Amino acid sequence: MRLRVNPMQLTAIPMHLDAAQLQFAAPRLQSRRGRIRKGERAKCARRNRMYLSFIETVASVNDQLNALVWGLPMLLLLVGTGLYLSARAGFLQFRHFGYAMSQTFGKMFAKKEEGKVRPISAAFAALACAVGASNIVGVPVAIALGGPGAVFWIWILAILGMCTKYCEVALGIKYRRKNDVGEWVGGPAYYLRGLGKKIGVVFGVGYAFFFMIELVPSLASQGVSAAEQFNVFGANQTVTGIIIAVLVGVILAGGFKRVSSVTDILVPVMACLYVLGALVIIFAHVGELPAIFGMIFQDAFTGRAAVGGFAGATVMAAIRWGAARGVYSNEAGVGSTIAGHCTADTDHPIRQAQFGIFEVFMDTIVICTITALAVLASGVWTQEGLSSGQLALAAFQSVFGNFGAIFIAVTVFLFVFSTIISAGFFGQIQAEILFGRKFSKVWVFIYPLFICIACAFSNVTTMYMILDGFLAVVVILNMIGLVFMCRQVKDLQTEYYNTPGMYYLADKAAKEAKKAKKAAK
Repeated sequence: MRLRVNPMQLTAIPMHLDAAQLQFAAPRLQSRRGRIRKGERAKCARRNRMYLSFIETVASVNDQLNALVWGLPMLLLLVGTGLYLSARAGFLQFRHFGYAMSQTFGKMFAKKEEGKVRPISAAFAALACAVGASNIVGVPVAIALGGPGAVFWIWILAILGMCTKYCEVALGIKYRRKNDVGEWVGGPAYYLRGLGKKIGVVFGVGYAFFFMIELVPSLASQGVSAAEQFNVFGANQTVTGIIIAVLVGVILAGGFKRVSSVTDILVPVMACLYVLGALVIIFAHVGELPAIFGMIFQDAFTGRAAVGGFAGATVMAAIRWGAARGVYSNEAGVGSTIAGHCTADTDHPIRQAQFGIFEVFMDTIVICTITALAVLASGVWTQEGLSSGQLALAAFQSVFGNFGAIFIAVTVFLFVFSTIISAGFFGQIQAEILFGRKFSKVWVFIYPLFICIACAFSNVTTMYMILDGFLAVVVILNMIGLVFMCRQVKDLQTEYYNTPGMYYLADKAAKEAKKAKKAAK
């Protein structure tokens, strides 16, 4: 998931401006000789105080609104929608999980056809957007605030998220269209128009606009996060930010083919690199795994008393923080990754929808679980003096020593960079929907520009807080659309699984024929 600060993750966000920002906000008034005129110092001070007072007021009001929107109401909306969609789809994430894995992970190395986008390549681009630094940092936060039981609720919300993402992908493929250069484009901004002529246009345009704008501070903050990883090597953050911005611009300028060519390599490499490192930690404490799993299941319903540096957590805390991480880690319901899936060449919407199940499974069930086990097995979650954001780093240092810090820095950079380029492309799609293909090319420069600005003036918390409200609008519009359009997903599902000699039944027959042939030998 994209790294973002919101009230679901932090109870309070400090407001402050450093000297450089004050100087930027209130320009120096100088005389012709370069000296401050008499009385100008007092005027600048008053302007600074007025500016700070205004910003603090806006931030306070926005913080209260975000706490309301991103608190229990949003959580209930996402969870409730996931349950409703799962029920309408017949809980296919259980009934056809094996089939989904055979059609996704099982075809990862299928030969690429000339001029076509492989479904797995589209899925990797989508997965690159969903998998982010939050997979490494967010899960330890859930454990620190909700205890080991939070992991159980992460799993529950991931299971519901599989169906939500499944429905999003199916609708995305159904309503996608080709642009002026013959490329498939789609996503919530397209399928929301299926709600009706007038209301559909309002929902579709609203989604595209708010998502496009929300990505500006989101990608800027992630650019800062990526640049900060090189502090381990003593690199200048501003210079690093410029290099990252240039790389992002070059990749985005090449369109989806260039984005997918990068994510085809980057996603498997970064996932394997991190998973292998975390598995080393887990296997170093393999004897403790039964007790850890017992603790996860028990604490999910009983809570956990204070122990060591862990302050203790109730059942409600485990549910709140586990559910929050389960929902936000894979972005099921946000619709942010669907544009990637819509680029795939596939014969039916439900076939690509299997990759929605795969995406959530890999992002949350696999990567988030491995992070949780590494933190719990290493015992760092009970150590005194460690903040929740330091737990993953401490877990790796417990086994790898100082190399652990470098390993985490490299891994976080890869996770964040992959998110930036994928989300940047999806932002371009929204601009194309609103203003046409020519104008969308402008965003090749806008996103990198704001990454540079954010890396130079990294204290941009206020902007992120204010524009997080845009994301809330995006989620609400998408959720309403999914609820009212789930009947269409059901019809597509019936067609896919029940058409004689095609799709699912054809795959089933081919599998049985292969087994029979193998048995005959």
